[in-house]
Amino acid sequence: MSTLIERPPLRYDWETPPKLFNALDAEFHFTLDVCADMHNAKLANYYSPTENGLLQAWAGTCWMNPPYGRGMIGPWIKKAYDSACSGDATVVCLIPARPGNDWWKWVIKAEVRFLRNRVKFVGAKTGAKFDCVVAIFHAHLDPSGIMKVWKP
Repeated sequence: MSTLIERPPLRYDWETPPKLFNALDAEFHFTLDVCADMHNAKLANYYSPTENGLLQAWAGTCWMNPPYGRGMIGPWIKKAYDSACSGDATVVCLIPARPGNDWWKWVIKAEVRFLRNRVKFVGAKTGAKFDCVVAIFHAHLDPSGIMKVWKP
């Protein structure tokens, strides 16, 4: 007889490590956390799941650590891209380095900083099992982009 091994439920709301956030905040001086809750918000001004940041206007200098579940990141990246193109916001994002994903087509138009080490999110026992990048969608982003995806 086999026994069923229970896995803990997946988390999508991992909190950004303070050292990483503080270094970025010192550079960008964030005004809004667009994707947070009362337990992981990095700023007093944030959009909670109840407010649904995807439905809100983003303005100023925004911080975004989106939910990392399958199919969850894409809409947040698109919103960051659109908010930057409109000129309303600069959005700094902590996201997995996943250039094979469909949503990466917007990331290639951002400034991308690859992190040297894997992120150890607050409350995690170990570092993430994936590499992360900081993607910066600067206000007034030219939608024609700075790179193109080439498919021979």
